[in-house]
Amino acid sequence: ILDNFLFEINKNRLQISGSDLETTMTTSLELEKADKGGSVAIPAKLLLDILKSLPDHPITFNINAENFGIEISSDYGKYKLSGQNGNEFPKNPKIDGASKLSIPAHVINRAIGKTIFATGNDELRPVMSGVFFQLAEDSLTFAATDAHKLVRYKRSDAKAPKAASFILPKKPLNLLKNTLALLVSDVEIEYNETNASFTFDN
Repeated sequence: ILDNFLFEINKNRLQISGSDLETTMTTSLELEKADKGGSVAIPAKLLLDILKSLPDHPITFNINAENFGIEISSDYGKYKLSGQNGNEFPKNPKIDGASKLSIPAHVINRAIGKTIFATGNDELRPVMSGVFFQLAEDSLTFAATDAHKLVRYKRSDAKAPKAASFILPKKPLNLLKNTLALLVSDVEIEYNETNASFTFDN
């Protein structure tokens, strides 16, 4: 199921999610038309290959709600795929009792860029394969080490409503870094002792 994208249709809005259990990424877009709501898991690699072969042109998804068969049609041809029940896709963890903070995208992007190169790759020491976020009421500090080099990056122009700290793994940070590079808005971070969520634009 993790080899799939989750498509969830609610009225005329499509939400697409991908996950490897550790990291989940979700985005949404408006549809021109949706007959009814529902969810289906669509093979990610096959779908991307199909979309790469098509020009920038409207496409239609016909989904069989009984066997999750998918037909993708456009003026350039039809493709048939076998999907899976969207209910089997892992649910996003709820961040209970979350603390919130809002940071300009360029600040967090620069913080990741200044520290992620110093993270380690030792799976036996996962605390060294991520970036340490230390949120304080007067500053934000980001640190990373692989036991040979240590980097600390501090910002006094951003702050948190209350003190907290956590380590974020390298993979989601790389995804964030690539996504935030062109963003000019703020990023809202919600976090508790086990999970962190970054929300921006759509």
